[in-house]
Amino acid sequence: MKPLTLLCIFIILSILLQGFSQASTAVDEGTNTVALSKKYHYHPKINCKRECSRRCSKVFRKKICLRACGTCCSRCHCVPPGTYGNHQACPCYARLKTHGNKPKCP
Repeated sequence: MKPLTLLCIFIILSILLQGFSQASTAVDEGTNTVALSKKYHYHPKINCKRECSRRCSKVFRKKICLRACGTCCSRCHCVPPGTYGNHQACPCYARLKTHGNKPKCP
């Protein structure tokens, strides 16, 4: 290829890359801050061990309950109130299923 053709291709690629990089960030004019276009979900810090021990306090098989609750809590970052039911308070907790399509979380 001719050097002029390579130079044109390089310029076009650099313009495209610059356009993509500017499209991924948005500048707020008032405060001069840069906001990323990706949305990151903030999960509040929850003490899963304490919440699961509260949830499993009245269960006969505590170890199994604590293990399942700990897994669900670490994935969903919430544990429903009370010792049984109330899954509507934490929909993610209620959606998790075992391989047998039974509710995973106590």
